[in-house]
Amino acid sequence: MSTRPEIVLVRGDITEQDADVIVNAANSSLLGGGGVDGAIHRKGGPAILAACRELRAGHYGGGLQTGRAVATTAGNLAARWVVHTVGPVHSREEDRSELLASCYRESLRVADELGARTVAFPAVSTGIYGWPMDDGARIAVETVRAARPASVTEVRFVLFDERAYDSFAERLRPV
Repeated sequence: MSTRPEIVLVRGDITEQDADVIVNAANSSLLGGGGVDGAIHRKGGPAILAACRELRAGHYGGGLQTGRAVATTAGNLAARWVVHTVGPVHSREEDRSELLASCYRESLRVADELGARTVAFPAVSTGIYGWPMDDGARIAVETVRAARPASVTEVRFVLFDERAYDSFAERLRPV
């Protein structure tokens, strides 16, 4: 039986993480963008974009669906792989929480299939996609706590600012 991975919080830049997998909060095109996505593509270099273009030329011709995940090389990053996941845009009219939870579950599934032991996540969808940080932290932590990947022993939430760090720390406090 698999055990739960240890959850660690880090305040910093996800592109600086030395982990087996860095999760990219990608857009559906997989071809780079702003925020975390742009930073990973810039620092990872052209190998990541080339791998994403290959994916688009094949099975992911229409792009990656929201809530799904796929792996590529990590290029110049300290990681071995980048797992790209497309988070949902927050909506007040429609509950998209399950799609956000799916980003974390699917990323862990892909990381596990790769044999990764350490996975670094950003706070998916909490930037330009407008997901409220407290709720995003709740969904992320609950989803990772419920996961039982076979190979992943550490999940690291890499949070860019103090507000995000505090939101995740609040969710990790013992009840």
